[in-house]
Amino acid sequence: MSAPTRPVFLLLNLGHALDHLFMLIFATAVTSIAADFGFARWEDLMPYGVGAFFLFGLGSLPAGRLGDVWGRRPMMTVFFIGLGASALLVACTRNAWQLAGALALLGAFASIYHPVGIPMVVQGSRRPGAVIGINGLAGNLGVALAAVLTGLLMQAYGWRAAFVVPGVLAMACGLLFWRVAPAEMAPPARRAAGAAAALPPALLARAFVVMTAAAVSSSLLFNFSTNGNARLLAERLQGTIDDPARLGMLLAAVYAAASLAQLVVGRLIDRMRIKRLYLCIACAQAPLLLLAAFSSGWTLYALLLGVMVCIFGAIPFTDALIVRYVDDRMRSRATGMRLAVSFGISSIAVWLLGPVVKAGGFATLLMIMAGISVCTAAIVAWLPEEQRTANSAMDLAQTGKPGRC
Repeated sequence: MSAPTRPVFLLLNLGHALDHLFMLIFATAVTSIAADFGFARWEDLMPYGVGAFFLFGLGSLPAGRLGDVWGRRPMMTVFFIGLGASALLVACTRNAWQLAGALALLGAFASIYHPVGIPMVVQGSRRPGAVIGINGLAGNLGVALAAVLTGLLMQAYGWRAAFVVPGVLAMACGLLFWRVAPAEMAPPARRAAGAAAALPPALLARAFVVMTAAAVSSSLLFNFSTNGNARLLAERLQGTIDDPARLGMLLAAVYAAASLAQLVVGRLIDRMRIKRLYLCIACAQAPLLLLAAFSSGWTLYALLLGVMVCIFGAIPFTDALIVRYVDDRMRSRATGMRLAVSFGISSIAVWLLGPVVKAGGFATLLMIMAGISVCTAAIVAWLPEEQRTANSAMDLAQTGKPGRC
């Protein structure tokens, strides 16, 4: 099993950027779409996007299985072309229910990337933490690009162009990927066993439960923040900056700066114990969110940067745990199962965002997010200590009985 070639590596990282970009175009353009479709408030249109995020999670399960048993190269080609085609379909919609259906289809194709693309990008890597950090940076630059590109395209050509332009780009990437990615000798499920840390079944199950539960809470924070930040800045910077394009650039700057946290965390994962590092980042989220709940202007902007550094910085951990403990032959399926649960549940954030803000404002939303971050820290604290995990694995190998944890 060899690492991806440089062109394939670049396209895989570009795919991660496109994946997150497409999932946030609707949230960035929702005000213009709502006005076009006759809605008085953007909050009333937000629930129509929940299908995209629900299928973004649920679709990970079949996508992961197909990635392992059919092949990652064909699945990634389907990802690129399907994502682009469904974006063009969104641009053709004429009412809210057509929009909801097209967005759901887009979410189904977008669900392919994480269970297929991430195992493909880390296969054969000697420093998976650093590779995951680079890949995470690419994904979050896609989040940043969604804010600025959507704003510019909407201002110049209308909201439909915000789907058409990246849609054409995605389809071109799919054709290029099929051309440059080498054919697989066999799908991952039929390859020889790879290296993975040995864990007693009880500890492996515990680690998987923790990473899934932590991924649920982290995904809730990610969905609440990335889908609500554009409107949060518009409200809290009102009177200071009112131009949508400038607000988009400010938000893109937050995402771009916060994305660098993944590079740092990725490198630290290769050198430090995951639990302690993860716990530090999780514990920093709640106080920043509480301060942001009662701030406005440039103070809010600075706090938002800190919040997004912590939210983005937490992303690489679950992928790093899967790489560490799951053999490559079934990583897509393991990732798909974890994502189906975490993204499926966290899609509720998209449905709740509009009603929560409409009823209680962004202060209420940010306090809810602070409570979720406390839950994340409590979940991470249950992750087995790596030294104890190693000892337990050694005890099991030598005595046939699990060691104490």
